[in-house]
Formats: sequence, structure tokens, C-alpha cells
Amino acid sequence: MAAEFFKIDRRDHIATVSFDRPPVNALTDQVFAEIRDTFRSVAQDWDTRVVIFGSAVDRAFCAGADLKARGTEVPPTPLPTDARKIARDAMWAVLDCPVPVIAAVNGPALGGGLCFAAVCDIIVASERASFGCPEIGVGLLGAGSHLKRMVGPYRMRELYFTGRAVSAAEMYEMGGISRVVSHDKLDEAVREIATEIAAKSPPAVRLAKESLNRTEEMPFKDAYRTEQDYTARLGQYEDSREAMAAFREKRRPDFSGR
Repeated sequence: MAAEFFKIDRRDHIATVSFDRPPVNALTDQVFAEIRDTFRSVAQDWDTRVVIFGSAVDRAFCAGADLKARGTEVPPTPLPTDARKIARDAMWAVLDCPVPVIAAVNGPALGGGLCFAAVCDIIVASERASFGCPEIGVGLLGAGSHLKRMVGPYRMRELYFTGRAVSAAEMYEMGGISRVVSHDKLDEAVREIATEIAAKSPPAVRLAKESLNRTEEMPFKDAYRTEQDYTARLGQYEDSREAMAAFREKRRPDFSGR
């Protein structure tokens, strides 16, 4: 079934996933299910080498939970023992996407919106963007672990307990995002990074993504040992030999994806 709130554009080995639920891309269970299904399927096409996750709504990247819908949704019968699994499944579908995902944050990324930015591999933000976890002020909790991933434990706690949002410039200074650009240059900047990644070998990119996800929380020695295993795996591909030959011969590699 086609997604109601997500559009996919595929060009030049780049899949752009656009969130389109005006006015602010608020999150509901239907939206979570569509994110989950979209990201589980979008990169199964070997031709896709990188994904851009952006917003088709000018006012926001994602303003978090739809509190109006949260108050009116009828709970299923029988009641689930893990009611919010659908939200985690959506986030992990982005995190575990087999190719790199670049967040193009054009406006506020709050609560669940911050979560979805945080599980991307690279975050590029417009100067109009902001980031925060306002849950504590609206009777909810969550996103602290995602914010910690971006800024570390102590800055996370200050922002989490206060519910304060910070500008893209301030988040960049905290090391939480990759870069900040002028609003009218956001698409160009994100596309530039995506194009650079898309020029790499498909198996190299996919193995690199899997390796980084597996080693992120590992002890240092175990992580490097795992990376060596992935290097050995990559060496079995034709693209690896082509990359080394192109380096020696001082030419652009011609990757076959094999």
C-alpha cells in the first residue's frame, strides 16, 4: 500500500524521502508505520546508495507527537503489552537502513522529530532549524537517549530537564549536527554530500554502514577487530580491487557494484 505522508524520488543512485503531513509533520501511529515500511523498502534496491530524509513542509522537519491525535486514538483490544513498539520500529528502520541516511532539517526537529534526525548518519540543518525535547512539559518522556547521542550526557540532561530548544547554530557548536547552511542552500548542500557518497562502491558503502552500526557501542579493541573483519569481506568484491587499481593508476574508479 502506498504511503500517504511520504514521497520517494530516486535519481542518480540517491533516494529522497520527503515527509509531507502539514502543517508541522506531527507523528501518529500511521506515520510511524509509514516511516518503518518506507525505510525497510527504499534501500532494498541495490541501485540506491544513499538516502536523503527531508521535509516537504516548509514550517518544520518534524514537530514531534501529534498530541491532538494522541488524545483521541482508540486503544486496540486487547491492550498491547508494548504499546510504543511501532515508534521504535520506525526509528530502527532509519538507523538500520543499509545505506547512509542524511537528514535535511529545514525547521524545528522536536521530540520525535529530534529522534528521527538523531538516527540518521549525517545531519545537515538550515539556519531556521531548531532542536529540542519538549516532552517533559507536555506530560510525556522520551528522546533523551537520542539527544545524548548528539551532544553527550551533561548537555543532554540540561536540555532534557528544561525542555529548551536550541538553534541549529547552537546545536552545531555542541557537536550535535554536521553543518548549518542558509535555508535556501539546504537542498544543495545535502545533495552535494549525497552525490559524493553515491560515487563510492555500493558494497563498500553498505558494509561501511553495517560496520559502523555494529561497532558504535563496542569497546575499542573489539570494534577495531570487527572493522578488520569487514575490511576482509570487502576485499572479496571486484569493486575493492578496482578501487585499488584506480588509485595506483591515478584514474577514477569504475565501480560495477560487485
